[in-house]
Amino acid sequence: MINGFSLPYQVMFPDNYDANKEYPLVVMLHGAGERGSDNQAQLTHGKEFLTGHFLSDYPAIVIVPQCPADNYWSNVSRHLIDDKMTLTFGRSDQPTLAMSTLIQLIQDWLSSGKVDLSRVYVGGLSMGGMGTFELLWRMPNVFAAAFPICGGADISKLPIYAKHTAVWIFHGDEDSVVPVQNSRTIYSRLKELGCDVEYTEYKGVNHGSWVNAFQEKELVPWLFKHKK
Repeated sequence: MINGFSLPYQVMFPDNYDANKEYPLVVMLHGAGERGSDNQAQLTHGKEFLTGHFLSDYPAIVIVPQCPADNYWSNVSRHLIDDKMTLTFGRSDQPTLAMSTLIQLIQDWLSSGKVDLSRVYVGGLSMGGMGTFELLWRMPNVFAAAFPICGGADISKLPIYAKHTAVWIFHGDEDSVVPVQNSRTIYSRLKELGCDVEYTEYKGVNHGSWVNAFQEKELVPWLFKHKK
């Protein structure tokens, strides 16, 4: 809890966890539909992906925070016009309460002695994809690699982390909620900036592109080959 604001979160420790060892840290950010305070809904999407990889094959500490219902990971103005979401980033650099609390939570884990600081990763879907991009510029020297899914970002902030963090972006080309153009623009700009960046666009896929992304066999090996 920070300034009276609490952020529920779940922690997964790998099988045969050894408290004397340092482990990679994976931070996973959910979408807008999973907001709340039950400390359960944030695992609606991606639970199998997390438990299937990070418990044994790629042992890591995983933290999955839950954004309160009346807050948002990313500082973005959202407008719905003809059922299409228009996102405007960068109107203010002020973090949301959820974001500032999340940063504090991550910093607590980084200073816990349990985390291998050269292998810290973050990913998220939809609102969590936006939160992932925002975390990268707010904590530019922390993350070795990131996987934002159907998100969006403040383009002006990309130079802050382009050279520091590898990024694999995912989006469906028929996304009716978060326009795919967000990811296309971010990808091309990150490439220009010399980022180690990948982009996968799913043909005929609407907003649920996380289903496809979580089935990518190469995603976790790709994440873990990156170190600070």
